[in-house]
Amino acid sequence: MLELSILPLFAMTCLLLAISPGPDLVLISAYSSGQGVLAGVKISLGIFIAGLLQTLGVALGLGQLMQQFPPLIMLVKLLGALYLAWLGVNMLKTWWINKKQSQASVKATPLSSRNLLTKGFLNKLMNPKAILFFSVFLVQFTNDTQPMVPQIITLGVLLCTIVLLVNFAFSIIFSKVASIFAGKFKLAQHFDGILGTLFIVLAARLALSKEH
Repeated sequence: MLELSILPLFAMTCLLLAISPGPDLVLISAYSSGQGVLAGVKISLGIFIAGLLQTLGVALGLGQLMQQFPPLIMLVKLLGALYLAWLGVNMLKTWWINKKQSQASVKATPLSSRNLLTKGFLNKLMNPKAILFFSVFLVQFTNDTQPMVPQIITLGVLLCTIVLLVNFAFSIIFSKVASIFAGKFKLAQHFDGILGTLFIVLAARLALSKEH
């Protein structure tokens, strides 16, 4: 049983974490700006589902296992970097092809709901730092006199839910901002190029980052 007295502090900390920049926020902002609020919402749901799985993994000891076996962290990190790089390269290719076409056809092709969910899911799941962070962060709010697994799962679900709601808000905000400024700056024409470049930078950052 969780101590109710720690929930306000936990919720506030989760809120601060949710608004901090990262690959998930980049993905949401880019697709919300380029394809509308529903695209951001669907990506947010994919991130939410992956977060629940990561919570379950932490509750079952996956975070501790990764800490004990650094090569496992490196493997997951490299897979995540390769996935981000693959996304980036494909989007740059799409941008380059569209750039050569007529002005009327230069528009980002909307992705299906399944593709958007998958992108959000994999973007979150392929980040080993999220699992390591969950394993360190959630235990700070547990009660040693109570069973650990139910507490970790409860806190993880709360964290994922708060992040989901914040991501929904970001989806709305970025979509509205894009609708106001897109006509002036013609962002839609360069949506894939901007997003592809961002993902390649994030891939390099993830691949070169060091675990402490």
